[in-house]
Amino acid sequence: MRILIADDESVSRYLLAAALTKWGYEVVTTSDGDEALDELQKDDSPNLAILDWILPNRDGLEICRSVRNSGSEKILYIILLTAKGDTNDKVKGLDAGADDYIIKPFHNEELRARVKAGERIVKLELSLYNHIGILREALVKVEQLRGIIPICGSCKRVLDDDQYWLRLEEYITNRSKTEFTHSICPECRDKYFGADFHDKIITQGKNG
Repeated sequence: MRILIADDESVSRYLLAAALTKWGYEVVTTSDGDEALDELQKDDSPNLAILDWILPNRDGLEICRSVRNSGSEKILYIILLTAKGDTNDKVKGLDAGADDYIIKPFHNEELRARVKAGERIVKLELSLYNHIGILREALVKVEQLRGIIPICGSCKRVLDDDQYWLRLEEYITNRSKTEFTHSICPECRDKYFGADFHDKIITQGKNG
């Protein structure tokens, strides 16, 4: 997983990057609020970000608000990093759109635990997002059965998008998970086999 670090203090940024790299994460570092926001707006932006509250040009709270109000469906877990430990400050950070909060100076074990928690949530959200995509595709296939279907008035075959005439069962099966089983309705049974067809079958079975 890729993680963005936005911290204008070089020592703090280095320690964060070193710890995360050691734990197997790919790290992207920035020292400026505008740079951090630019990174988060890229198509391949990280799904987890550690943002310092105080940054040049744009602080962590502004970045949180910009990302959350952008209307993007990008999955992003934000950990706000700051020396502000007052409850009101924590509430401000969470209200701005942060998911978690770490107070400087931090312990590496606490950092790792919070990053792991964020990673689990990101993976869960990505899994749910993928399932939603599958459901949307299924819905599209179902909707393909709506509208005008060109069907032969004689043999009842259906003309598909590739200009092939298919049996109705095949046409529907190709566009849904519907499966068919065949039988004979009473009207066709009487028309083609006679009204006493069922009784004949029973009698033959007894005599056989």
